[in-house]
Amino acid sequence: MKYDVIIVGAGPGGIYSAYELTKKCSGKKIAVFDSGYTLKKRHCPIDGDKIKACIKCKSCSIMSGFGGAGAFSDGKYNITNDFGGTLYEYIGKKAATELMEYVDEINMAHGGEGTKMYSTAGTSLKKVCIQNRLKLLDASVRHLGTDINLVVLGQLYDELKEQVDFYFESPVTHIENLEDGTYRVWVGETSYDCEKCVVSVGRSGSKWMEHICKELDIPTKSNRVDLGVRVELPAVLFSHLTDELYESKIVYRTEKFEDNVRTFCMNPRGIVVNENTNGIVTVNGHSYEDPAKQTECTNFALLVSKHFSEPFKDSNGYGESIARLSNMLGGGVIVQRFGDLVRGRRSTQKRIEENMFMPTLSATPGDLSLVLPKRILDGIIEMIYALDKIAPGTANDDTLLYGVEVKFYNMEVDVDENLESRHKGLYIIGDGSGVTHSLSHASASGVYVARKIAETL
Repeated sequence: MKYDVIIVGAGPGGIYSAYELTKKCSGKKIAVFDSGYTLKKRHCPIDGDKIKACIKCKSCSIMSGFGGAGAFSDGKYNITNDFGGTLYEYIGKKAATELMEYVDEINMAHGGEGTKMYSTAGTSLKKVCIQNRLKLLDASVRHLGTDINLVVLGQLYDELKEQVDFYFESPVTHIENLEDGTYRVWVGETSYDCEKCVVSVGRSGSKWMEHICKELDIPTKSNRVDLGVRVELPAVLFSHLTDELYESKIVYRTEKFEDNVRTFCMNPRGIVVNENTNGIVTVNGHSYEDPAKQTECTNFALLVSKHFSEPFKDSNGYGESIARLSNMLGGGVIVQRFGDLVRGRRSTQKRIEENMFMPTLSATPGDLSLVLPKRILDGIIEMIYALDKIAPGTANDDTLLYGVEVKFYNMEVDVDENLESRHKGLYIIGDGSGVTHSLSHASASGVYVARKIAETL
């Protein structure tokens, strides 16, 4: 089978690349391959109370399939160059921002209308943060919620499937660069040829991406890994922040080690959930636009980034080893009261039951100090006390910490200003490239590459 463009990966980068190609290259043959399932078939067996441990499905429904790992996220599109990746270093800040705004327009036209856009512009909270040695990063945030995010993805798929050939449950095994400059994509023993190839495999495809880069002799360099916990507390404590900004990206520089600790993925009135990455159970958070699904709790991650230099290069392996230790000790995710952590004792089921509020995730009471390195845990404790100054009550004994939360990043692949590899016609985008780290940046990279391809087809 011969296509004009083959896209590997049906996550945000792949979806918006396919979308833009259908607008700019009408009549061209486009195919999308993904190892996972259609949106309607995606369901994780451990998303409930009966099964707590990963059963190693052939394809992980949380990380793979239409929508990628972002399908079951909180649906937050952050329009900013302050965080979310380094796309702007390749295409410029103005272009990156305009592309993210364009993606927002697409979402609004496919079921996202009526959702709210939040912004840090003009907020007095910046001053309050600075006064307490905290930095509030600039951003506009479109919150779709997990529920509306699925509606948007569903409508996009219904539109795209009429113009694009989707191959689900079709993991690409390797990509061959043919002598005439075209590409051959292999799914097992079956091959498909194309003039242009877009690789957008997301973070879950990190090991696959490393394999492909070695096969095609594409240079890479080590990226970082983010380690930390998910904090859960009564929503009222953070309401003055979340009501105005929804998500506050706050950075604190620790006194002890001068490490940066940051808030990430804030979910007002949301729930804490399990997340499966390559058989490792970590923690994440969701929130919903529908008031009927909202809770009395807010959750967010506190993360510390670790970069490694010679001789160690496997940052993801380091994060995986810590997550596996948590799984070993807790049979999955561990939960601990902040008061127990600072007193040097493990949380017990009895102490959890006596808490001021109940956890929204059924996790194993335990001791996070046996899992996270002391330097990282010390930084998290410092950050909680710093946040307590702008949101009194954050450092209450009853605040819950779930661990571990790990954000894996692909190694950074060598691409040019067109996000094109050393092999012309082979583009590497989204979180799989190591260039983007967010829904908005990954989506924008897909649009950008589609427009570049349209100039040459």
